[in-house]
Amino acid sequence: MKLKIILFILIPLIVFLGWRFIRPMNIFVISPAFEYPITTQDAPAMFVTLSAEECKSCHRAFYDEWKTTIHSQAWTDPYFRVDWKFDGSPQNCKNCHIPLDRQQEHLVLGFKDDEKWDPILKPNPDFDAKLQHEGVTCNVCHLKDGFIIGVRGNTAAPHPVKKIDNANRVCIRCHVVSGERWDTFFRVPPCGTVAEIQSSRGEPVRADSGEMTFEDIASLGCVDCHMPLVERPVVTGGEVRKTRRHTWRGGHDPDMVKQALTVDLSPQDKNKYTLSLTNTGTAHYAPTGTPDRHFTVTLRLLDANKKVLEEQQHVLKRTVMWRPFIVDLWDTRLPPNQTREYSINLEPQARYVEALVTYHLLDEARRKRIGYENQEPIYYSVYQHIIELPF
Repeated sequence: MKLKIILFILIPLIVFLGWRFIRPMNIFVISPAFEYPITTQDAPAMFVTLSAEECKSCHRAFYDEWKTTIHSQAWTDPYFRVDWKFDGSPQNCKNCHIPLDRQQEHLVLGFKDDEKWDPILKPNPDFDAKLQHEGVTCNVCHLKDGFIIGVRGNTAAPHPVKKIDNANRVCIRCHVVSGERWDTFFRVPPCGTVAEIQSSRGEPVRADSGEMTFEDIASLGCVDCHMPLVERPVVTGGEVRKTRRHTWRGGHDPDMVKQALTVDLSPQDKNKYTLSLTNTGTAHYAPTGTPDRHFTVTLRLLDANKKVLEEQQHVLKRTVMWRPFIVDLWDTRLPPNQTREYSINLEPQARYVEALVTYHLLDEARRKRIGYENQEPIYYSVYQHIIELPF
């Protein structure tokens, strides 16, 4: 009898856990902010295609910057394409990577499930393949409720501009992601940079853009860092004034990543050298973004011929268990304004100390698993320094 009871409990548990290992992965919650694409049905009549090419005729400087960004490659980026297909090509991912309804092959009529991962679709008669390849294009950020929006209102412009209270409001549509599911135990969900900022400050995490107050949004500082101020005309030949660069530099830009860190290699005492890393340049963790992104820190002792005598390596990374439940295991990344120190003891034969900090866009194990054959490097050095010992 006792054995039957044990089997009665154990068999369903084994089946349940087995299903958890093979089921499709839903790693965050679909919030109202991005369950549907952005509607373009009420776009200003002067726009024919909603393409950045149309915007270029008046806003050439902004267009030229946008063309250099990952935003403009949000749909065509090779890594995204492989990763998205590996995860089953979820339709919902399109609502941040190609957010305009005209960029998507199908219209979303509703959902078959409460979690909104299984949409009801029908062919989109207004689908524009060229517009799709623009990724996060101009009107993704500047078209809302039939108006062009901006930090300055202007009813006299060829397309009237409706003023928004804070520029950070545009960022949070895609950069606020909730992970509050019954089977997830995220501290901060992937792609949840805004939640990371709030968590780092000890503030309550607002996991949905609709929950955020004006004060929450205004304090984020997204545009201050990723859209630096510049003086220039908003339109070609117009009045010169303060505006913002449309560059959004981040993890793909070595110079931007270097600005996040203050690094120092110096003697602790006569027998030890210490490398210190401080996150002085970001309001979020360094690095941020997907959990694959990480730093490696390498310390080496070299002899007179610069042959390695001793080497140690440390990883600053967020480690997540994905199955059968999603659990944040540990996180060795750098929170804002915090310092991490690594020391190496000297040896008699040592003549040099070398330190190297490397930024990795993708974990090598993940690259192999999804079959991504990268054409460009997936890591780069952000700090390298060799000190000759004073002997």
